[in-house]
Amino acid sequence: MTGLAAAPGAAGTTQTPEGPPTEKKGGAPPRDSASQWRLVWRRFRRHRLAMLGLAVTAALYLVAIFADFLAPFGTEHFDEDYPYAPPQTIQFDGGLHVDGYTTAVDNETYEQTFTTDPSQRIPVGFFVRGEEYRLLGLIPWDRHLFGPTEPGAPMYLLGADRTGHDLLSQLIHGTRVSMTIGLIGVVVAFVLGVVLGGLSGYLAGRADTVIQRVVEFFMSLPSLPLWLGLAAALPPEWGPLQRYFAISVVLALIGWTHLAREVRGRFLALREEQFVTAARLDGCGRRRVILGHMLPSVSSHLIAQLSLSVPAMILAETALSFLGLGLQAPVVSWGVLLQDAQNVRVLETAPWLMIPGLAVVVAVLALNFAGDGLRDAADPYRR
Repeated sequence: MTGLAAAPGAAGTTQTPEGPPTEKKGGAPPRDSASQWRLVWRRFRRHRLAMLGLAVTAALYLVAIFADFLAPFGTEHFDEDYPYAPPQTIQFDGGLHVDGYTTAVDNETYEQTFTTDPSQRIPVGFFVRGEEYRLLGLIPWDRHLFGPTEPGAPMYLLGADRTGHDLLSQLIHGTRVSMTIGLIGVVVAFVLGVVLGGLSGYLAGRADTVIQRVVEFFMSLPSLPLWLGLAAALPPEWGPLQRYFAISVVLALIGWTHLAREVRGRFLALREEQFVTAARLDGCGRRRVILGHMLPSVSSHLIAQLSLSVPAMILAETALSFLGLGLQAPVVSWGVLLQDAQNVRVLETAPWLMIPGLAVVVAVLALNFAGDGLRDAADPYRR
């Protein structure tokens, strides 16, 4: 009928008798035209803790990328005259500065104590010159975001450790190692879990039985004794970072079992769905059915599981380095920094040595919040 006017529809659309609502020029697309990832992102944004966790996680990885620029000092900078120096406070009276130290030594115990001295002012500035480094590993530079304007002046905003290292600088450099060293192991375990779990769930039958027996064998291996054996078996000429990287990769080869079980269960449920049957009847091979039809259906859940695997690797590195089985000095990580916090007597006089433990808690909680929010947003049956 040509004489009928268009009836008003939903906001941003018009409806005609000849067909469904159409989008106006310049209007928003219909809600049902959004992709799966756009719908996941909409649900994810409503999760406040997840958004907070995502922001904190992004900030931590930015710190890891620009650690050399953000840290006032390098990893090798220390001053043996200031062991266990207490934290200083930045003051704004007449310009940015921190108070210096006066030291006293007990004649009986030879214990050195520090007290702040307001008469000694150590100027603090931004973009100051300091130790040279390579920005992003490529660009030679010597500028630091902040630090003392006088080279060699003591500045310990979070205190010092037993050798006189600045704890704040060590904490920033440790972020790079603790937040990134387990990523390769997580990726290896993720790939193995998805591939073997997907084959087990799709093929079923004898292949499923064989793969599940292999999964049960790997799940029976104890992790801690395996760490001890691998630490002793690796070549002694390897550096501490190479040794830990090798151990994390080997452990990733046996850490894929839980993900494989989850993927198997989901594939067992999907293999009987109508769209999978239609793909088979259309002549699709096994690879195309698995990669093109079944895997995209669980991709959002897999990404959520991947995000939840990273904090587990951070906790593993921290715990093993704390026990002396993981990274060792001079490599700097949060677990290595916590080695100084093993002595209760030291903690009584220098409680700031527990700050790396707080960094571990913040990182793990942020990653868990983001992973939980992503898992909830990716669940199509959750309201």
